[in-house]
Amino acid sequence: QVQLVESGGGLVQPGGSLRLSCAASGSIRSIYAMGWYRQAPEKRRELVATIPSGGSTNYADSVKGRFTIYRDNTKNTVYLQMNSLKPEDTAVYYCNADVRSAYSDARRDYWGQGTRVTVSS
Repeated sequence: QVQLVESGGGLVQPGGSLRLSCAASGSIRSIYAMGWYRQAPEKRRELVATIPSGGSTNYADSVKGRFTIYRDNTKNTVYLQMNSLKPEDTAVYYCNADVRSAYSDARRDYWGQGTRVTVSS
């Protein structure tokens, strides 16, 4: 089994910064793409940013220039640095990873439990 555990959410004032972390653990052979999604109250979950195991990153238009996604493959961890936060960034942020299991060799998506980010004065 594979687990994704997020951390780093919280309350921040508009214009502030937060860094989210997501660590993957368990029976892991390979991790392919990793990413962050978010879901605001009464809205659908949406993509924030993704990063493949190699290659270029991808961002939602609403966060380009403010958020940066990066990963540390030695720690099986993906990060989301969020700067210049706005009230509309308020949401539960979910980590996602495309993982091949070392136990079953099956490949599938895994999700974290979510971490809440609130941007408010």
